Amino acid sequence: MRGQRPTHRHSCQTSRIHRFPPVGLRSVKVFPEATSHQPPTVLLPTPFIPSPVTLEDVKRSTPIVRVGFVTLGGGEPVRVQSMTNTDTADAAATARQVSELARAGSEIVRITVNDEAAARAVPEIRMRLEDEGLDVPLVGDFHFNGHLLLARYPQMAQTLAKFRINPGTAGSKARAADNFRSMINAAIEYGKPVRIGGNWGSLDQALLAEIMDENARRPEPKSAHEVLLETLVTSVVRSAELAEEYGLGRDRIVLSAKVSAPRDLWTVYHELANTPYVLHLGLTEAGMGDRGIVYSTAATAPLLAAGIGDTLRVSLTPVPGESRSREVEVTKEILQSVGVRRFAPTVSACPGCGRTSSTFFQELAQEVSRYLALKMSDWGTRYPGVEALKVAVMGCVVNGPGESKHADVGISLPGSGEAPRAPVYVDGELYTTLSGEDIPERFMRILEDYVERRFGAGAGG
Repeated sequence: MRGQRPTHRHSCQTSRIHRFPPVGLRSVKVFPEATSHQPPTVLLPTPFIPSPVTLEDVKRSTPIVRVGFVTLGGGEPVRVQSMTNTDTADAAATARQVSELARAGSEIVRITVNDEAAARAVPEIRMRLEDEGLDVPLVGDFHFNGHLLLARYPQMAQTLAKFRINPGTAGSKARAADNFRSMINAAIEYGKPVRIGGNWGSLDQALLAEIMDENARRPEPKSAHEVLLETLVTSVVRSAELAEEYGLGRDRIVLSAKVSAPRDLWTVYHELANTPYVLHLGLTEAGMGDRGIVYSTAATAPLLAAGIGDTLRVSLTPVPGESRSREVEVTKEILQSVGVRRFAPTVSACPGCGRTSSTFFQELAQEVSRYLALKMSDWGTRYPGVEALKVAVMGCVVNGPGESKHADVGISLPGSGEAPRAPVYVDGELYTTLSGEDIPERFMRILEDYVERRFGAGAGG
């Protein structure tokens, strides 16, 4: 099994973050006007979420960056990215986790390259993956000593598909510029793209001091927090411009600027959207469990809906013992919910109320979801486009028939006190009415017949 191959504005001199709300955001007062102090404002997303057609219209124009066989930007689909948390020096364990992430749907996987043992292990990790038939691109994550490792381990440098460089961890003030240039030169020598990835937890302190001094001289100084965000944007943009001056092509540069709060991410990425570079999107750390999922969705969905972001990683803190691939599943769900990618059929189901005292519709919705997930390993290759399938499993007569008509295939199960009959709708029309003990089995057969008819080899005549 091979890693799934993908189907088929200007110069920015941004040295400050605008004080007005970025595109797609509106300013809302959080306190009444009648107050003795200037009321603070918060930035909220506009209530309009574009349709998938609109998303194509607002997508940024950038060069295409090639990471192995995966293409980023230039109108290509937003790519799913993830990162291992194994000790990279343990080649066997790292290769196993990369394989797990790739099979879950990660199109690019980043690994830490933090010391010589890790650098030596990279070619073996690649070899183990190739033995499994996986060619998922590997990105090397470098901090503090990347310039040394790239110089000492040419086989590692050649094996990696991309380098990630953090301008804030390139070295001491005296050496940072030389170290950064050394890593860019390595990327040029080996023909590799680079992600220049800043993080507000590891900012270049010299640059921060410079912008703080500049801010103090402004007629209307920004807050300390605003200066921090400005420094983050300035750091990655200046670094990208330097990389171009050193000879790295714009089609080899990806930018990211990671923060932890959704509103800060909106501010930073609306600034980065004014640059001509491909953008890697995500929070630096989203947190654990439901909080991490909610924060990641709140942070990235408005940006994706505005056409901002060319690759996405959801940085979930895994529950002990939980599969690392959970972050890949959440990434795919976010992209599919916004409408920028489709990975699997969707199943809509009502939440239930007093009209649905039986759990039958919930059990059927769960069974249908599980059935479709199991079928996708086969259907994904046999039935091109099946990931666009929409299924509805509804629980009563209030919204059931209407929601079922909106789906490709939908069933409206009887609620409390309703006749024990379940109308099934196909392409918006009543197809049949089911009753009896075998409703789940008969509904599954209707689903299978529909998939074969619509997506099979003979579809379309």
